Amino acid sequence: MVAVLKQGASKEQIENLIAWLENRGFRVHISTGEYQTILGLIGDTSKIDTELLESLEMVESVKRITEPFKSANRKFHPNDTVVDIGGVKIGGSNFQIIAGPCSVESPEQILAIAEKVSAAGAALLRGGAFKPRTSPYDFQGMGPDGIELLLEMKKKTGMPIVTEIMNTNHLPLFENIDVIQVGARNMQNFELLKELGMTRKPILLKRGLANTMKELLMSAEYIMAGGNSNIILCERGIRTFETYTRNTLDISAVPMLRELTHLPVIVDPSHAVGIARFVEPMSLSAVAAGADGLMIEVHNDPANALCDGAQSLTPEQFAVMAEKVRRVREALK
Repeated sequence: MVAVLKQGASKEQIENLIAWLENRGFRVHISTGEYQTILGLIGDTSKIDTELLESLEMVESVKRITEPFKSANRKFHPNDTVVDIGGVKIGGSNFQIIAGPCSVESPEQILAIAEKVSAAGAALLRGGAFKPRTSPYDFQGMGPDGIELLLEMKKKTGMPIVTEIMNTNHLPLFENIDVIQVGARNMQNFELLKELGMTRKPILLKRGLANTMKELLMSAEYIMAGGNSNIILCERGIRTFETYTRNTLDISAVPMLRELTHLPVIVDPSHAVGIARFVEPMSLSAVAAGADGLMIEVHNDPANALCDGAQSLTPEQFAVMAEKVRRVREALK
C-alpha cells in the first residue's frame, strides 16, 4: 500500500503519520520526489482502514499494490533508483558499461584487458574468481587468488570491481569488492539473497535461465527486505526452444522492467547469444530499448580463454562497439 501525501505537508506532520503507522506494525518507506512524497507501507495492510487514512488532511490518495513485490515496485518508489558505486552511478540518466573477462586467469591477462576496456569507455571491471560451470571438470576459477588479482587491478586502474559470489561462506572475501554479482544459477538461492540483504554493497542480480520477470523482482525483494536497496537487475537471456544462440535475449524485458520497477536494468548480451559477432548488435538493441548499462565479456586472447571464449570480444572489437553505443545514446537524446 502507498499513501501519496499532498504538497505542503510539513515535516512534523509526516513524522507523526509515520510514527502512527509504525505503532500499528508497519514498516514505512519514504520516497521524496520533487513534487510529492509517497509513504510505502510494508506489512499486512488488510488491517488498515484505507478510508481513515484517506480522510487525513495531509493525504492525497491511498493505493493498494497488488503485485507481490513491494519495495522493488515503481508504484512504491516512482523515481529511478541510482546506484552509486564509488562515484560511478548506474540508473536514472546514468549509463555505464561493465567489461572484462569471464574468468580471471593471470595477472598479465587481467591487467591487459582492464587497461584497454578502461581506455575504450568501460567504467567498471568484471572478472570471475569463482565460476559456476555446468561440468565439474571445467575451469572453476582462481578463487581467493582471483579476488586478490581483481583488487590489484582496482588499485592500478581505479575501476570498481564486479565479481560473482557462489555461497555465503565466501562473503568475507568480498569485503573490498565493489559490486557483488549474483549469477543466473543463484537467482533463487534465497539464503544467499537474505545474507546480501544484510550488507549495503551494490548487488548485480541476474535473471535466471528459466525465470519470469516477476520471479526476478521477487528475488530483488528478498535483498531489499533485509534493508539493501542497492540492486542492479541484469537481463542475460533465457532458455527457449531456440538452439542457434546460447540463450534468447529478452529485449522486451528492458522496457517492461523499467515500467515495473525503479531499480536500474542492464543487459548482458554476451551470455545471451554466446557468439561474439552478435554481441554488438544485441548491445545496440539493448541501448535502444532503454537499458541503464551493458555487461560485456572481453578477452585479449579469446581462442585460448579458459572460459567462454566464443562469446568474448577482443579489446579492439570492444572499443568499436563502445563507440557505436555512444552514438546510439546520443541519437536517443
